[in-house]
Amino acid sequence: MSGLRERKKAQTRALIQHNALRLFREQGYETTTVTQIVTASGISESTFFRYFPTKEDVVLWDRFDPMIYEALQAQPRQTRIIPALRAAIRASLDRISDAERTEMAERIELIVSTPALRALLLDRLGEPMRALMRIVAGRTGRAATDPEVCAVVGAIIGVGLTLLLTAQEVDRDLGALLDEGLAALETGLHL
Repeated sequence: MSGLRERKKAQTRALIQHNALRLFREQGYETTTVTQIVTASGISESTFFRYFPTKEDVVLWDRFDPMIYEALQAQPRQTRIIPALRAAIRASLDRISDAERTEMAERIELIVSTPALRALLLDRLGEPMRALMRIVAGRTGRAATDPEVCAVVGAIIGVGLTLLLTAQEVDRDLGALLDEGLAALETGLHL
């Protein structure tokens, strides 16, 4: 029962986000209201706020990060962290449809082009950073606060954030850019 309930919640969350992104695309982020998102999604306002505390949260919610964490934890323990992460990202990208990739790209473009969303993304980087630190610590047998764990995670987050903020400038798939950036990190940045 719990599995079905969780799938239904995930579907509702995805439906709300899908409708919100469509409205943002059609009307603009600033002019779209929560009431319009609620109406387009066929839900009550209380349901919206059960899933997303704010309008900003509907944009920032990312179902992809947990997929990567799960795929990373499934990688063979003897695989070093960067190759394991690259494999986890590829495996996660393979699990999503072209429509979901397009929606992800639209969401990223909206975040990058909207100052309030960009600032909020930067403000909330601590959560994925700590999650990745716990995973790396678990894979390496070190503490999450170990300086090497922190350095590796900081470098990974830095690569991801830099590419996220500049992806539109190079007009390339963010997944491919991320893989290339992590490959450079893996080989030791020989510039």
